[in-house]
This record gives sequence, structure tokens and C-alpha cells, in this order.
Amino acid sequence: MVGRSMRPPVAAGSRVIVVTLVVIGAFCLLAYTQIKPHTQRQKEVIATIIENWQQAHPATQRFVILADFNNEAVLDKDTSLIWELSPIPAPVTWNEARAACLTRATGGQRGWRLPAPAEMRSLVGPAVDSPIPNIPPGHPFVNIQPTSYWTVVPEANQPSYARYVDAFLGNVLSFIKLYTYPVWCVRGPIKQDD
Repeated sequence: MVGRSMRPPVAAGSRVIVVTLVVIGAFCLLAYTQIKPHTQRQKEVIATIIENWQQAHPATQRFVILADFNNEAVLDKDTSLIWELSPIPAPVTWNEARAACLTRATGGQRGWRLPAPAEMRSLVGPAVDSPIPNIPPGHPFVNIQPTSYWTVVPEANQPSYARYVDAFLGNVLSFIKLYTYPVWCVRGPIKQDD
């Protein structure tokens, strides 16, 4: 027995487990090194898209606060729509949102309505993932909520659903009308979505 180790023999099953863990670890490391650059490139592409859109639609030239509306409304010169300077921050159901806009007298003016999805998207720009609502920097709006906003469009195939715009992604989605989102009323001829 001289020269033999006092360690117990390692079972073949233990070796298989160790080899499996090493292979999994190597795969995870390889995947991480491949994903990280892709994620960085994706962030760079998104930043470029946002920057190009914002340069094409500079807020300082695009938006005008209207004195005729007691400085409570903003003209978007790109779309000729008039938006409330401050959206209604309290989340309400879709029916309550429609009623709220119809009864508004923002700036002493009536004639407000919920925006069409394309109109709402015109404010938030391209559909990109963003940590804040994607409205051009330097915009005059106040009290913008970091959430989604109702639009005027009910869902044709599902009467209990209506469309809303995700203010972060710019996506037009549908949800049950009983859910609550804030309201951003607009004035002007309605732009039908394509």
C-alpha cells in the first residue's frame, strides 16, 4: 500500500458533472461575449435613430405655445394639431378619457378630443425602446407621464378594447377599455390611421 493515495476514488458520474459544468460555463461565456457587443450595437443604432428623428423635428422650431389659448395649448407646426400643454395626469378608463376631452375647455377653448394613434405617434417619434417618453428634447409640454396614453380608436374586432400608444416605444397596442391610462387631448381635423 505504499505509494497509494489516501483519497477515495472519484466516481465517473462526478467527472461527467464537472465536465458538463465546464462546458455550460464556456457556452455561457461565449454567449455573453456575443450578446454584449450586439446589445451595444443595438443601443447605438437606437440612439442614432432617435437623434436623426429629433434633428429632423427640432422642438424649438416645431412647437409654439399659443397665447390665444392662455398659454395652455401648443401648436405642432409639423402636423397643425393643437395639443394641451399639460396632459391630464390621472389615469382613467377609455370612456372617461373620451368624455374628459369632449368636456375640456383648455385655454378657454372647447373642441378637444382623443388623438388618433398616428397623431399620438407623431409626438413620440420612432418605435424604439426608451427609458422616458420619446418626445423631442426642448419640447414645451409639462406633466408628461412615463406611461401610455389612450387614443380615440376602439378595437374593431373586440368592442371591449381600445387602442393606446406606448409613450416609450411608440407602439400602438390594444387593451381593455376598463384599464386606465392618462389622457392627452388634441384639437384639429382627425388624421385617419393608414
